[in-house]
Amino acid sequence: MGPRPRALLFDVFGTVVDWHGSVAREVRRIGRDHGVRVDGDAFADAWRAGYRPAMDQVRRGAIPWASLDELHRANLVPLLARFGLRLSAREVTELNGIWHRLAPWPDSARGLGLLKRRFVIGSLSNGNMALLIDLAKFGRLPWDCVLSAELFRHYKPDREVYLGAAKMLAMPPRDVMLVAAHKDDLAAARRCGFQTAFVKRPFEFGRKAPRDVEPDPRSTFNAGDFIALAGQLGA
Repeated sequence: MGPRPRALLFDVFGTVVDWHGSVAREVRRIGRDHGVRVDGDAFADAWRAGYRPAMDQVRRGAIPWASLDELHRANLVPLLARFGLRLSAREVTELNGIWHRLAPWPDSARGLGLLKRRFVIGSLSNGNMALLIDLAKFGRLPWDCVLSAELFRHYKPDREVYLGAAKMLAMPPRDVMLVAAHKDDLAAARRCGFQTAFVKRPFEFGRKAPRDVEPDPRSTFNAGDFIALAGQLGA
């Protein structure tokens, strides 16, 4: 085990907040309001499936920089017809805003509060700044700082995001630990010199599709939730 980190930065979607459950519930509610039976789980998965391809277009320079809010909306519009929903422009904007109102996992706020006692804590997410600020307010997430890929005009896993975050904290990468439920994100952070901690989120894609939660052998810490991670880190 190396030196204790000074800062913990957290992936947000799936790691801190339950995007799948939140989106599925919202879509089912909208469907009921419009008299349409919508498979909320399938809608959430389909919407999320466009997430990485859209960001990859930005990363390759195929399209100009666009915020995650903009990418989410572009991916949302074709889904509505596919699932039989006819929404007004206002309703589309409201539905797209669900990403600003995602419920945190039950342990998130308490676990972050424990970790905040000993470490600088903040987000490091592909979400844009306005989105991440709203999520923090909605979920009472006690960040010391909100760091977004938008600040660096790059999306993870581009190294500019991780190195840019360490630079903004005035810390060498070795003093920063990324906490995430996604092993590819953790691997990219390690390539930039970060320490890493893997947190299990087996129901990120809903209870019908449990995720691989085998420990990440390359990470310094593996934990079942943030409270367990705080215990491992002595917080």
